[in-house]
Amino acid sequence: MHSCSLLGAVACASLLGTMAHAGVVVTPSQLLWNQRVTSGGQSVGTETFNSYVGYYADTVTGVVGDVTWTASASPSGLFASDGSLRTNDAFATLTFSFSKGVRGVAGNIFGTDALGNVVPSIIDAKVSQGTAYEGFVTGPGEFIGFYSSTANITSLSITVASFDPGASVFASIDNLYLTVPSPGAAALVALAGVLAKRRRV
Repeated sequence: MHSCSLLGAVACASLLGTMAHAGVVVTPSQLLWNQRVTSGGQSVGTETFNSYVGYYADTVTGVVGDVTWTASASPSGLFASDGSLRTNDAFATLTFSFSKGVRGVAGNIFGTDALGNVVPSIIDAKVSQGTAYEGFVTGPGEFIGFYSSTANITSLSITVASFDPGASVFASIDNLYLTVPSPGAAALVALAGVLAKRRRV
């Protein structure tokens, strides 16, 4: 019988709780995803969607750290309430694009009914490299995270389905997590810019 030592517990859990494809790791564990981010020398930035309310016919845009994100859903846009963002049409794809590529993207992803109530749903989330996660979620706290060790991630798309053929379900997200430069790294970049400017003067 194999067991994880105390020191190797995180590594063992990583093997058991993640999937990898084309340099992208997918995990349902926020702890493991956060560890990958910090091990890569970055920090986690969070969009809570608390400042967005109501119907958006086109797109929704925000900034997390040094990354501008844009959310969209065709054909009828998006709806925000109670700190979450969802498609305005049942079964529509919720898509996020990023102004600059990120090494990691994650979120609390789930399905809701037309009134915004959480319903059991099948989630299909996919990043720009083609790596996908498919799973069954029952609550708003479900975590799905992607981390790339190779090319940057430029988009995330989310679709939902229901086990009930007669039920409508809407792709929803509460908290979008992105990798951003750590405060120390950002300070070094700023300092390098100041020094470079002084040399040119």
